[in-house]
Amino acid sequence: MKNKIDKSVMLTAVILCCLSYSCKKSEKIVEPPKVVGGGTTETPVITPVNDPVTASTMGFFLNDWKARTFAAPAYTETALPAASSGNVVTVDASGIITKIPLSIFGHNANTWMTPMHDQPMFMSQITNLQPHIIRFPAGSGSDAYFWNQLQGVNPADAPTKIMDKDGAMKDPGYGYGKTDNNWQASLDNYYAMLQQSGNRGMITVNYGYARYGTSNDPVAAAAHLAADWVRYVNGRTEYWEIGNETYGDWEWGYRIDLSKNKDGQPEYLTGKLYAQHVSVFADSMKKAATEIGKTIYIGATAYDSPTEGWQTNTVKTWNSSMLPELKGKNDFYIVHNYITPYGQNSNAATVLGSALSVPTAMMNFVSAQIKTYGAAEKPIALTEWNMWASGSKQQVSNTSGVFAVLVLGEALKNKYAMAARWDLLNGWGDGDDHGLFSDGGEPGIPKWTARPSFYYLYYFQKVMGDRFIPTTVLGNANVKAYASTYTSGQANVTLVNTSTTAMVVDVKTKNFNVGNRIYWYTLEGSNDNGEFSRKVSVNGSGTTLAAGGPADYANLKARSAAVTNGIVRVNVPALGAVFVVMDKK
Repeated sequence: MKNKIDKSVMLTAVILCCLSYSCKKSEKIVEPPKVVGGGTTETPVITPVNDPVTASTMGFFLNDWKARTFAAPAYTETALPAASSGNVVTVDASGIITKIPLSIFGHNANTWMTPMHDQPMFMSQITNLQPHIIRFPAGSGSDAYFWNQLQGVNPADAPTKIMDKDGAMKDPGYGYGKTDNNWQASLDNYYAMLQQSGNRGMITVNYGYARYGTSNDPVAAAAHLAADWVRYVNGRTEYWEIGNETYGDWEWGYRIDLSKNKDGQPEYLTGKLYAQHVSVFADSMKKAATEIGKTIYIGATAYDSPTEGWQTNTVKTWNSSMLPELKGKNDFYIVHNYITPYGQNSNAATVLGSALSVPTAMMNFVSAQIKTYGAAEKPIALTEWNMWASGSKQQVSNTSGVFAVLVLGEALKNKYAMAARWDLLNGWGDGDDHGLFSDGGEPGIPKWTARPSFYYLYYFQKVMGDRFIPTTVLGNANVKAYASTYTSGQANVTLVNTSTTAMVVDVKTKNFNVGNRIYWYTLEGSNDNGEFSRKVSVNGSGTTLAAGGPADYANLKARSAAVTNGIVRVNVPALGAVFVVMDKK
């Protein structure tokens, strides 16, 4: 009897103990959400997040926003670093900075880069890259471009020589939309390239003609030319700019020969006069768009930074006289910036530091100017950007690729409507070459070979979701991070190392539960040319040439690893980047 009682008591105790443990275990499931990663096995509750109100600086450029669905790529199983280094990036999916506009990935084409559409290697590259918007005819040549003229045939009211800033009469080097030169692109060539590659356009119309034209009403003549261009395009282009860097003394039309002018314009252009002309252009162009049942958006040029000693009076007074006079006739504002110090043989730290600071300073300045001078808040488009740095092949380097990622990351953080890199093809210039592709003058490098910047921009866009979200970085200040989420539920983070030493980075998340696997691409330079390697490797795959990257980039397998206990940890190479996608749980 004693033995039976003891067994009964013991059985009761065991049951009570199990019930108690079960209750405690179920209580843990409803603990509040917390930052995950770094070893926790808990699954916090995810709070739905609403899209933010579209920023005035982005506006209608988000009209063609698209949700993205992540499809897991083919991959090579790769081990994650075993030990943490104390560098921690937190990807915060509890808030959304902005939906990501397709226009942020834009580029500039130009008139001297062949007919384009008949170049198989270029067409393959630009189709893969998908910049979405490609600006044309772009640059200062836009202010001497006649879209409807045969090669060498000038309008009767276009002078053979135009006055430059110093008062000298010079050949403007007119461009023609109906050129038959085999080294140039005609307007129809440009549109064939867009159609075949699945991209869209932005057109910069000839504003200079409104100044140097010799007719009785050169402004009306130039506006009519632009309106006829709208009619000819027939909806193939939504975005239009009135002139290129119109405040600049390097542009045709900044200074005119008064002896040839017939409508009483001043010798030097002012912001106020430009704004008055924008009104004429906008009225003519919008009327033409209405006639053909299309919608277009018109941009006016603003100046991007505070007064400096080198600036002409036109530049110094541009915003103050132009912005009030626009009176809402424009649909967006245009800014350009070449970001690094002018004329300097900058080192990598200066190049990358400029990429991190200038987009913010520029947005703050232009936004403040718009408010100060009572102009309407409208989208701000960075339609040309690159770097001034020269002398050490900075522009064609792996570091230029890192620079490009930083510029676009900061552009998104500051809610630019658009960004367009200058340019797709330029001239070798011993490495002082803004071209995304080699022009064929680079020793030993075939024409259309992609430069390192191409690869960084390709993978940055490839793994980016559709909503840009905040990140925080603890540890080494040389780690930079940009993150996004997909409508399909995954999250992305791009990790950039601006230092010359590789480092391990842990990724933690907030309001996002990391799933069972991550995928990533690692980009880094080689050991040639110091801080400015002309090569880039992707997941260890590179090139046998003296410059460029892997030819099979579009088919390279991602690296991938199974995630244990939410730990995401990767090695970020010196002056390189890692582009990561994390599965959802």
